[in-house]
Amino acid sequence: MAVSEILIEIKIEPLEEGGYLATSDELQGLLAQGRTVAETMEIAQDVARKLISSYIEHNDPLPEALQAALGTPGGPQVTRIAVGVEAA
Repeated sequence: MAVSEILIEIKIEPLEEGGYLATSDELQGLLAQGRTVAETMEIAQDVARKLISSYIEHNDPLPEALQAALGTPGGPQVTRIAVGVEAA
């Protein structure tokens, strides 16, 4: 089974009670919370992987933004990921 890498845009924002929250407009349902930005990003990657696997397992079409990120199978894909972080 070939492994593809999909880069998605996520937004990370600080929470009033401490920690950070990650969401994505490109992958509805992605919601991750962590104590640090790095932990939040790691959790967001795991949540995204599980959401995408669920789409594939149930033969549901991937969200349009993710279909575009996959591009043509077989070749390397290059894109950017934007991570918004509010300064303290």
